[in-house]
This record gives sequence, structure tokens and C-alpha cells, in this order.
Amino acid sequence: MAGKAVEVRRHASLAELPREAWNALAGDTPFTRHEFLHALEASGCVGPDTGWDPCHLSLWQSGELVAAAPLYRKFHSWGEYVFDWAWAEALEKAGGRYYPKLLCAVPFTPVSGPRLLSKNAAFGGQLLQAVLQAAQEAGLSSFHCLFPRAEDLALLEQQLLVRRGYQYHWHNEGYRDFAEFLGRLSHDKRKRIRQERRKLFDAGCRFVHKTGRDITESDWLFFHRCYVQTYRQHRSTPYLNLDFFLHLSAEMPDSLLLIAAERDGKPVGCALDLFDHTTLYGRYWGTLEYVPGLHFETSYYQGMEFCLQRGLAIFEGGAQGEHKLARGFLPTVTHSAHWLAHAGLAHAVEEFVRREGHAIGHYLDELDGPYRKDPNHADRSVE
Repeated sequence: MAGKAVEVRRHASLAELPREAWNALAGDTPFTRHEFLHALEASGCVGPDTGWDPCHLSLWQSGELVAAAPLYRKFHSWGEYVFDWAWAEALEKAGGRYYPKLLCAVPFTPVSGPRLLSKNAAFGGQLLQAVLQAAQEAGLSSFHCLFPRAEDLALLEQQLLVRRGYQYHWHNEGYRDFAEFLGRLSHDKRKRIRQERRKLFDAGCRFVHKTGRDITESDWLFFHRCYVQTYRQHRSTPYLNLDFFLHLSAEMPDSLLLIAAERDGKPVGCALDLFDHTTLYGRYWGTLEYVPGLHFETSYYQGMEFCLQRGLAIFEGGAQGEHKLARGFLPTVTHSAHWLAHAGLAHAVEEFVRREGHAIGHYLDELDGPYRKDPNHADRSVE
């Protein structure tokens, strides 16, 4: 098919694109699947009234979808987890307009994965050119691609400014069980986790894992109640509504893990994670009452237990959170890529990103990891 003309199309909704063809490009990562992205739109969590205006772009050759990108015209910077508020302020102080901007990302989801969905690198390069052209033709201030996978980054860094960030991920090194994982930790870290778990179970807390269609409507109602309550406790507004989660339950149940926490038989909290054949993605958590240690157990340790049971290699615990380091999560570098139309702002941001990247590198080099210095001599003793 080489040499044949490529047609560029723009879409105001993912519903305009065929699910099977999109998913063939997106692969297994649940967040770039058609079902997940469409659920955000169908539930009203994403749309023109939310500041996330869908404007997806696709490439077609001989009637076949060969490349596509999840794109949004953004009128603010909420829900991105790559912070550019200072850039917007600088441009607006200089008399420019930062919003709207063009964003290639999964809304509200700081998970690295495919962004330039394409059959091959050649189509990916054409897709990137089409995206940049669309931003320029629309007179937008900038284009941003958040949390791209390595394959996309190789294309992006040829033309865009690349920014580094980091998250904390847990790696399953083939542990037989949770005790063997603990044996790899330093003494103080291992002791603390055992004490946390012991106190929680002594307080009558138990945990139930549900996947797929075993998650009932009443489970979803309770989960959403916990999810909303936790946002309220932090004086914030949740991005996602119950309709979104019900869409996920109907359209992609086999990617869902619900961890329900009970105390003396009474439900008190829960966490919702997504997973594929290699990775568990920690996403949403909530509780109706404060129980010491419940957050760490529900959001982290139970997820690790699930990875051990399923043989999953990685547990991505979500954005930020240095407290994860003490619980066995290790820093992992993430990336974003940026194009800015204003030459002065682009120069200033380039210098800022250079300094920021140096500081991040120094920080990661200086971190004192949680693991024993000699990994060949695990300690399974009980303190």
C-alpha cells in the first residue's frame, strides 16, 4: 500500500471511529481502548462543556484506518497531571492567549501508553505532522502529548520539546508470595508494613477481590459513594460520574478489579484498578470512614497480592506519592512532549525543562531505595 494517498479526517466524537479498527491500533493498554475513551464521552465526563472538547484525528488509506490520535481542545489544564499553569500565566502576562490548546492524552489518567496510534512508524510520523498542522491552522497556542510510550517518544522528540517526570511503580520479581517480597525489603521497611497489616486485620478488616461481571450494580453504587466522599473530604470535585463507571462495567468488564474493604462485615471502602496481561493500574480509591492503614492496604498491598496471584509484572500506583517508595514502589521516569507557537515562550520553557530535568535526575539518583542491598539473601523472618 506504499505510495497510496493518505486521507486525514477529524472527529468530534470517538463514536465516529470504528471500535475494532481503533483497538487494532491501540493494543492492550485499557486506557487507549475505544471503550474507555468513548465511556468518558458518553457519560459526559468529557465534552465541550467540561473544557475537554474532543477533536480526534485519523488517517485513512484505501478505506483502512492506519493511524489515529485521541485529541482534545483544552480550555484549562485540569486533569492532566503534567503541570503547565506557569506557562499559561507567562504567556497571558505577555499579552498572549494560552487556551485553548491541543492535547493528546487520556483524560484524568496519568498512565504511559500509546498516543500516536498507527500501523507503523511511517504512518505515525504522518499522523504527528497532521496533528501539528491542525494546531497551527486552528491558531492554537500549543500542542502537548502526555505520557507517551517509548515508541511514540522516538517520533515526538524529533520535533517537540520533551519533558521528564516520574512515578512510582512496583515490580513483581517473580515472588512466590507477599512474604517473599517483604523479605527483599530493608528491615525497617519490612517491619513497618507487617505492623500496618497486622493492626488492620486485628481491627476486623477483610478484603474481597472482584473482577469482570462479578462486580454487581450495588458494588458500583457503593464504590462511587466512597469515591465521591473522598473527593469531598479534600474539598474537591470528582472528574468522573457513576455513569462512566457503569459504562466501563458494561463495555470492558474483564479489565476491571474492584477491591472491597470490610470491617466486621460492614463495607467501609474500596479501590478500583484496571489491568491488562502484564500490568495492574491503580486508579480510584475511596472510603466512608477513616481506618488507620486502610488506604495503604486497599490501594497498594491488595493490588500487589493480585499481581502475585495473576503473575502480573508491574503495578503502577498512580501519580505522585513519595510514600510509595517505603512500600516497595520504585521511581520510574515518565515523559511528555510539547510544541509552543510563541517563540519567546518556547525558549523560556526549553530552559525551564532543561533545569527541571536535571533536578529530577539528581533527585532520583539520591533516593534511598527500600530494598536490601543484597537481593540474593531475602529475609522472611517475622519481627
